[in-house]
Parts: sequence; structure tokens; C-alpha cells
Amino acid sequence: MSLITSSIKGTLDLLPKDSYKTQYVEAAMREIAENYGFYEMRTPVFEHTELFERGVGDTTDVVQKEMYTFTTGDDGGSSFTLRPENTASAVRAYLENKVYGKEGLTKWYYMGPMFRHDKPQAGRYRQFHQFGAEVL
Repeated sequence: MSLITSSIKGTLDLLPKDSYKTQYVEAAMREIAENYGFYEMRTPVFEHTELFERGVGDTTDVVQKEMYTFTTGDDGGSSFTLRPENTASAVRAYLENKVYGKEGLTKWYYMGPMFRHDKPQAGRYRQFHQFGAEVL
């Protein structure tokens, strides 16, 4: 058995000599969002596949070609997908937690890893970090 010594194509190691740059950008994004009345929310990195098929559209390239989807054997073969974007997850959390009945205008932001299974091009990655904001 040989040792695996290279990362998967389309992924990136963020080493300490560069991680401070990411921390700086994230802190700036948090500050700007919070100055405009947005609050951070976090969702799981995987969701039921149907959420993205309905939310993003089952005929889009993201759904047809670019999602990392897997089935489980423990509960009858449920289909889960690593999130390719976070809008659908944010709306799901808003509805599931009945936030609409608790406050008027909801202003959320999020950041974190997203996953797309496409042929990596220069400067594009299969796992990437994204910032977004939703007003509901």
C-alpha cells in the first residue's frame, strides 16, 4: 500500500502562511454585513438532494452535472448532496424554524465551504468558500 501524497485535483490546502489573508477577508465581510444589520447564520454542509433540485432547478448545470450527491444505506437510501450554494439552505432554515412568524425583515449572511463537481479550470476549485447574504 502506498502513501497518498497529493491532494485531490480541484482542492486547495490553505497553509498558515496564507490563512491570515482569508481570516482578514472574512473579518472584513463580517464587519460590513453586521454594519448593515445582517446576522450570521450557518447551515449544514449537506442537505437532502431534493432541496437543491427544487431550489436551484433540476435542469440547471449545477443540478445536472456539478453536485456531489450520495445515498445512505442506513435509512432506506436517502439522497444527500454537499451544498453547491447556500441560498436554498438558508430558505429551508428560515421556513423550518418559522422565522417568518418571529420577526419582520430577516437579514442573514453566511460564509463557508461549498462544493461543485465540475472539471476544475484555472483558479476554480471543487471545494471553495463563498460569502452570501439573504433578505427574507
